[in-house]
Amino acid sequence: MSRIAKKPIAIPKHVEIKIEKQKVVMKGQKGQSEYLIPEQIAIEKTDAGLKVNTTINPNELPAKDKIKLKALLGTAVANLKNTLVGMTAGFERKLLLVGVGYRAQVQGKKLNLSLGFSHPTIYDIPPGITIETPVPTEIIIRGADKQQVGQVAANIRAVRPVEPYNGKGVRYSDEIVVLKETKKK
Repeated sequence: MSRIAKKPIAIPKHVEIKIEKQKVVMKGQKGQSEYLIPEQIAIEKTDAGLKVNTTINPNELPAKDKIKLKALLGTAVANLKNTLVGMTAGFERKLLLVGVGYRAQVQGKKLNLSLGFSHPTIYDIPPGITIETPVPTEIIIRGADKQQVGQVAANIRAVRPVEPYNGKGVRYSDEIVVLKETKKK
């Protein structure tokens, strides 16, 4: 069994959890989320929290399948924990725009990006995500789903990735950019 899966998952206050066969439905302050559990995994709600276990006896499996089952257990527990954090605190990702004239502006359900192209780039904000631009060169992405917040940040960054010579482009706030040396004659 996975070391992560041995400990019960603490359920925060103000979060309601319903377990329906292989589906866990969670309601919290930031909204509602569903998580589908693989067939090899069983989940139960106890006084200590959520307990994750296998439906298969790991001793009956070959060594290769034991490793896969252990990884599956750890992944399921990590995803459940992330979903619980998303229901209470939410997730946030910050992007910085580096370059002369690079700007971002939220207009309703669209993000207008001026990134040095001949035309502005418009990004549709998906449901469940809020985007703010406190400064024209800063984008803050917030949401309850960690995977969705990260994917939206990656999609926006992919519009103009950081180029390695001058460091211009869209970057994460915690990203370290190592600049290359230019050619010499």
